[in-house]
Amino acid sequence: MSGFVFSEKPISIESGEGATLVAEDGTEYLDMGASYACTPTGHCHPDVVAAVQDQAADLLYVQGSYPVESRTTLHEKLGALAPGSIDNVWLCNSGTEANEAALKFARSATGGTKIVAAKRAFHGRTMGTLSATWKPKYKKPFEPLLEDQVEFVTYGDEDELADAVDDETAAVILEPIQGEGGIHPAPEGYLAAAREITEETGSALVFDEIQTGIGRTGDLWACEGYGVTPDVVTTAKGVASGLPMGATLCADWIAENAGPHGSTFSGNPVVAAAANATLDVVVEEDLPGNAAAIGDYLQTELAALDVPIRDIRGEGLMIGVEVKRGANRVLRDLALEQQVLALPAGRSVVRLLPPLVLEERHADDVVAALADVLAPKAESES
Repeated sequence: MSGFVFSEKPISIESGEGATLVAEDGTEYLDMGASYACTPTGHCHPDVVAAVQDQAADLLYVQGSYPVESRTTLHEKLGALAPGSIDNVWLCNSGTEANEAALKFARSATGGTKIVAAKRAFHGRTMGTLSATWKPKYKKPFEPLLEDQVEFVTYGDEDELADAVDDETAAVILEPIQGEGGIHPAPEGYLAAAREITEETGSALVFDEIQTGIGRTGDLWACEGYGVTPDVVTTAKGVASGLPMGATLCADWIAENAGPHGSTFSGNPVVAAAANATLDVVVEEDLPGNAAAIGDYLQTELAALDVPIRDIRGEGLMIGVEVKRGANRVLRDLALEQQVLALPAGRSVVRLLPPLVLEERHADDVVAALADVLAPKAESES
């Protein structure tokens, strides 16, 4: 019998539509995790499905040096939608590849070698991005990494960041909202300070929007909500509605001085077609606006619950609910008792990253499910 790298959940998923997943036994589950924010348009959005089918019938793959309409269109579309004056696009297959490219581009463009990252950060699992990731459980089995070239600072501490960035710094890489680290939005003024600090030293400011991008926080890019434009933005997860796609978006000065980098499957035509359709749906159906409205409603309703919750934080439909007992136990009970699927973000945070097509009635279901799961446990432990 073959083994698995990932541990399997006790629920076998057969199909999905919108914000709902259906198991093989016919049980319907409300998907409040979107497989780590990978399905912003909902499961099997008809426009995305049609785009994939049409492209697959014409061409499955050809290397990136040959122009293909879906790939060329995606370059143009992402460049047009990128924040500020950023309009250079490098396509890849995942978030960790997008971040790895960002760090390499920053090094080649600046001539620096040092990377400044934040405590609690998660940027990926390649040797480079893992070196810029904070949590030891991800890193220890693979050490030694590149720790001597990475300096970690306290997220939100402007003075500590200013002290860490110097003339040898190639890049400062930050998540506008830390996801894996527990859903921590950047404090007011922090990202703007990072912009000023990096400009003074000629370092690249990289925003990891792998999880926050594509409308999740109420803006197309979370950095737009903070009014700060970096030199590099990375995106993945939801950009192709769950098909493997990542992108590194760069300012001109980064792109013009970037060293050679490549990927065999960069801009796969089928995945590019899915990404084009995804971006069209996100913009035309104003999914960022829906994320902002439903996210505000959900946070308000959660805050009104009379159950043991330590904190509720986040933006749009990227919400962390810090509970007073183990998050994994809460998630188990939500799935098995309430048919609601969510995610952890550390030991005590239930992470809600639903499809951006979520409706108010879905939010009500989540609130009721959490109220039911948390209240009995609080009574039994008192």
